Amino acid sequence: MRKFVDISVPLRSGIASDPPGHRPSITYIDHQQSVPDMLRFFPGATAADLPDGEGWAIERIEATTHTGTHLDAPYHYASTMDGGRRAITIDEVPLHWCFQPGVKLDFRHLPDGHVVTPADIDTELDRIGHQLRPLDIVLVNTRAGTRYGQDDYVTSGCGVGRAATLHLLEQGVRVTGTDAWSWDAPFVFTAERYARDHDASLIWEGHRAGREIGYCHLEKLHNLENLPAHGFQVACFPVKIHRASAGWTRAVAIFDEDVA
Repeated sequence: MRKFVDISVPLRSGIASDPPGHRPSITYIDHQQSVPDMLRFFPGATAADLPDGEGWAIERIEATTHTGTHLDAPYHYASTMDGGRRAITIDEVPLHWCFQPGVKLDFRHLPDGHVVTPADIDTELDRIGHQLRPLDIVLVNTRAGTRYGQDDYVTSGCGVGRAATLHLLEQGVRVTGTDAWSWDAPFVFTAERYARDHDASLIWEGHRAGREIGYCHLEKLHNLENLPAHGFQVACFPVKIHRASAGWTRAVAIFDEDVA
């Protein structure tokens, strides 16, 4: 029997899911509040004509495509990819990238702000006994996974650096993911490094690797600690938004219940 594990977070307002200015806002309209709106479509009808006097429940959302669990398209990182080709938007992402075997790298022991290196990746792959294959979806489990919605969420967890990202992409990986706010290290740590060294190449270095090899990544994943290291599939089809830099996704891990 197959098991389905939800590895997405709910899109929710009123929590520290993103930095100030980037948080979503949801207005809930219930069955009573919507009655006047529904009756506009049916001249002459009254609330008494509706079952239990109810209209519909709807929600109005003010959000970016990067709120909640989402898949970033290469266009998010830059206007070009693959060394100069036009970067693809989320509606152009190949669907077969989004349903592939998954691999989980457990980096919960790494300190907040750590920038993952190729050696970190290879050490973890050796530990779990897995050799990467083209199109494997690589998920990074950080400390941030358990901090979603808490005041320290955006500053929690490690990030994946340029060299480590390219190390994955050069082996054929085209979708990666993290349970942190960003694939890169939390900005507060990068800002400290930049202030010290004035090295602009550190800014968004993991994302910017997509300029060389186009790839997608999932951000704000959840529940990764409940997945095996490998032996599962990931489904992460994004919402098809025209010319967008990202699309929300209900990311799900699928595996046989006897997988350790």
